[in-house]
Amino acid sequence: MKSQILAIAVSALLIPSVNAHNFEDADDAIDYRKSGFSLIRYQFADMGAMLKGKKDFDLNVFQTRAANLEALAKIPHEGFIDGSDKGDTEALAKIWSNKADFDSKMTTFQENAAKLSVAAQSGDKKQIKQAFGNTGKSCKGCHDMYKKD
Repeated sequence: MKSQILAIAVSALLIPSVNAHNFEDADDAIDYRKSGFSLIRYQFADMGAMLKGKKDFDLNVFQTRAANLEALAKIPHEGFIDGSDKGDTEALAKIWSNKADFDSKMTTFQENAAKLSVAAQSGDKKQIKQAFGNTGKSCKGCHDMYKKD
């Protein structure tokens, strides 16, 4: 398990060093980020269900979901390329007019996802719940500002 976590962590550290993208057009970027967010949503929803008692809490599964979330949190950001504010997207155009704030919110989400993964590894449910809440707040903070309802 520790070797898996190390591999995910190393992979996640390498992702930010990729500054270029390989999208043919804005639609590819939109599909890419939507796919990433879909995977993120699955991880987060499963952890939430466990914490809310809607399904049995399984620490091993929770730890896997949290590690997955940490790695996945970096993926969608790459898909916010110029011109991808038009098309089949719920992203608001103000992402690109206020890019520094958007980037900061994405970074906060990534940092909170990493803290959630660490909390999950501790096994301490109090720490896990707090870290989960903070991660959820960082999602909501970005959605409230930059996503169509």
